[in-house]
Amino acid sequence: MPSGNTHDRITLWSLPLVAGLTFGQTQSSKLTLLVSGSYLFGGLMFGPDLDIYSCQYQRWGWLRPIWLPYQKSLRHRSFLSHGPLIGTALRILYLATWIGVLGIFGLAIAEKSGNSGWNWQEVVLNCWRSIAQYHTELFTVYIGLELGAMSHYLSDWSGSAYKRFKKKGLGGWRPPSTIKRRKRKPPSRTSSRTSSKSKK
Repeated sequence: MPSGNTHDRITLWSLPLVAGLTFGQTQSSKLTLLVSGSYLFGGLMFGPDLDIYSCQYQRWGWLRPIWLPYQKSLRHRSFLSHGPLIGTALRILYLATWIGVLGIFGLAIAEKSGNSGWNWQEVVLNCWRSIAQYHTELFTVYIGLELGAMSHYLSDWSGSAYKRFKKKGLGGWRPPSTIKRRKRKPPSRTSSRTSSKSKK
């Protein structure tokens, strides 16, 4: 499995390719910037290795503790953290939950202190309006984050596959076909004695 520095180099070296392909497909500098920025963020700070004490985890600085429940809930390299599409979607949902909780906490403090002219209904309506208005941009950001995560777990898979091939050849690609048989227990002394007595 590649190290954290190797993953970073893969992300940085492939960034021009991602930006070029995005601009070639969309002809939009705004969407290209969104994909490239989210790809960089996804590869360096929002990737699958947030489920362990990794470089990605350490780059969150004093915000690192928010990922501790995420790490304790998931096994490293499980499908929920390293799986295509679902891993990125789960991290977005997890981070959005934290942002929502902190936002509600801040609004409650501001409301009690009397310094806020917002109400809860207005906040919810504004969030839904923003999602509906910028759904294309949000989907573009998700694509960039998923591409950043994809560069990570594809390099993990290819590194593991190469090691298996180097160690076992083509046989490393096939699942083991041997079936383990149960080991027969040797007859105990009491059973052997009873059998010898019966023979007499």
